[in-house]
Parts: sequence; structure tokens; C-alpha cells
Amino acid sequence: MDRLSNTVRPYAWGSTTAIPELLGTTPTGEPQAEMWMGAHPGAPSRLTRPAAPGAAHTETDEAGSGTGSRTGELSLTEVIAADPERELGSAAVHAFGPRLPFLLKLLAAGAPLSLQVHPDLAQAQRGYADEERRGVPVDAPHRTYKDANHKPELICALTPFDGLCGFRRPAEAADLMAALGVDSLKPYVDLLRARPEEGALREVLTAILGADPQEMEHTVAEAAEAAERLGGAHAPYAQIARHYPGDAGVIAAMLLNHVQLQPGEAMFLGAGVPHAYLGGLGVEIMANSDNVLRCGLTPKHIDVPELLRIVRFEAGEPAILRPEASPGGEELYETPVDEFRLSRYVLPPGGAPVDLTAGTPQILLCTAGAPRAGEIALAPGESVFVPADETVQVTGTGTVFRATVVV
Repeated sequence: MDRLSNTVRPYAWGSTTAIPELLGTTPTGEPQAEMWMGAHPGAPSRLTRPAAPGAAHTETDEAGSGTGSRTGELSLTEVIAADPERELGSAAVHAFGPRLPFLLKLLAAGAPLSLQVHPDLAQAQRGYADEERRGVPVDAPHRTYKDANHKPELICALTPFDGLCGFRRPAEAADLMAALGVDSLKPYVDLLRARPEEGALREVLTAILGADPQEMEHTVAEAAEAAERLGGAHAPYAQIARHYPGDAGVIAAMLLNHVQLQPGEAMFLGAGVPHAYLGGLGVEIMANSDNVLRCGLTPKHIDVPELLRIVRFEAGEPAILRPEASPGGEELYETPVDEFRLSRYVLPPGGAPVDLTAGTPQILLCTAGAPRAGEIALAPGESVFVPADETVQVTGTGTVFRATVVV
């Protein structure tokens, strides 16, 4: 079992205070958006283990002099690559290959993220193969598929958390837009009221994304002013427009359900479901992929034809997940995917040790209190990697999230 050292990503939408407050550190004034825990090549977690003879990684003693008992800092990617069967277990290697198939994060949104959707596995494989065949560089701004994997996600709120998820009923979206009293929104309102559900949503989103940019900028400005004045159900769109003035995504966001999660509640985001995070701190887990198709609220490339092929134009109430408790104290957030499994343990004072030994790889993340994972004391925001079949008991008081796989 290894304590992890994790990278914080400074994306512009990140909160300047939420992650420092959890970690008990002083804010720098810069946004701290996501802390990554896992083996994603973009920012793998790091750990320290005794260095193998002839190892190429940096080796130092505890004083940093490079002499004495030699240990080495490795990325979790390197550790897994050196012995996948030991670290992940044979069942996980058979199911997902010699890699950790999930990425765990602390996510702190101080401003809205882009409105986006993710492909399913077959769509990702087809899209990636097509762009490879056409020779589109993987780092090109107009590249859509960065890899051949899908990207289901789960966000669990640590604080009150606002987001958008899935389409509203067309009639509800029409009422929301009509109440703004903006003439240039009337064609969208009429379409939403005149067409069957799927056709209405598809036609209106297509029209929004294809609108003249200058005309859309004027529409967004009028809509934002009206939303600010009306408040209530319209307030989120005034907030979004403050961060993304003139962006067509402000209008597209009105087609989606506004979701407010309370601490401990979660939201699952499957393939084809448009969504965006608006604000709050949460624990996020996802399949290890970078495939994102954007719909708005971003200066980045929007591949409209591919987006319209991927989006599922299905309206309905978003499902808010609450953990299901088991007799052993585990509170599970049930999802339909195998690449990740997220659960929570709330450890009371004086409680018995909890055995988390499993045949799968695990990352344990503390979000409150001062529990111990084996001999490793954890503070909020600290985490450990537990190799498959490694014996581990959690003791003490606090809250621990457990991320693993289903095999």
C-alpha cells in the first residue's frame, strides 16, 4: 500500500479556495480545479518505493543527499507497468488490460465547465479509427477523439453542487425560454412546442449551434439581462452568461435539467447525455479517457455534425443517486459500468476496523476526519493506492471514499 502524491490541475474554471480548504493549505490565489488520483498519462499519481537495482528513476535518501538507504519516486503508471498482475490482479488485467481503467478526482468548480457529451465505446472506437486513418494529429485543436475508449462519469457532491444533466421536456424548455420575453428566442419556443420530443430537441439544438454568431451574441445578451431580472429558475443562466457572454451554449443550456446535489448525493453521466458542472466541490470518478465533444461554453472546437450523431435526444428527469448502505458499512453508488466502482465509508468514533481487502486495485481517499489505512494516517485530501489482494483495514474516525473496478 502506498501513499499517493497527486497533481492539482489549474484550469481557469477552478475554485481558488475549495481544494485548499479541504487540504488545509493556504490558497495561492490561482484556480485549483482538479486533483487527479490514478495512472492517467497526463498527470499520474506518484509514490515512493524501494528502488530496484539499476532503476532509472531519481533516487534519494530521506535527507535528499542521494546516499544511504535508497528509495525512488515512481509514477503509478510505472509501478503498474512493471508488474500489472500484482498491482491490478489477474481478473482486472484480463478485463481491462494492463492499466488502471479509472481516474479518481477531487473536482472544484468555481465557474461553469463546458457543456459537453461523451461517446459510447463503439462510437469512440469508430471515431478514433477514422481520425487515425485520416492522419489528424492527436494534439490538433480540431481532433475529436483522443483515444478509443468511452468516458462514463460519476460526480459525488462534498458541498452543495450545481450542474446540468440531460434534456428537459420540450414544453418545459419552451416555457423557460418564453418567460424571458426575447423575440429572437421565439422560433426555438415554437419548435419545442410543435414537434415531437426527439425532433424538437434535435432541431432546436441544431439551430442554436448553427446560428449566426453576431445574432446569437445579441440573443444571449438579451436573455442574460432578462434572466438576471427574473431570477429564480432563470438565475443559473444569468450566472452562466456572466462567464460566457455571447456564447450559444447559454441558450443550449436552457434545454437541459438544472440539478442541485446535496453533500453525499451523486449523478451518473452516461454516453450521449449532455451535461455541465456549474459550481461546487465533489469526488469524481470516470473511465480513463479524454473523449469530450463540446456543445458550448468554451472557446474550443465544436464538431457539430459529430456532436449531433452522439447526443441522445431523450428528455427526462435526471436520476440523483444516493448511496446504498450494506451491513459492513459500505455505502455504494450503483452505476451500470465495470471500469469503476465508487463507495463511501463514514467511520464513527469507536467503530470497529473495516476490512477492505479485495482482489482488485483500489484507491482510498479521505475527505474528512483522521482515519488510517493500515499504518498510513490520512488527512482530508490524502489518498493511498492498494494493490490487488493487499490486506488493508481502515480504522479511526472520518470519511473514506473507495474507488475500484468490477470484475
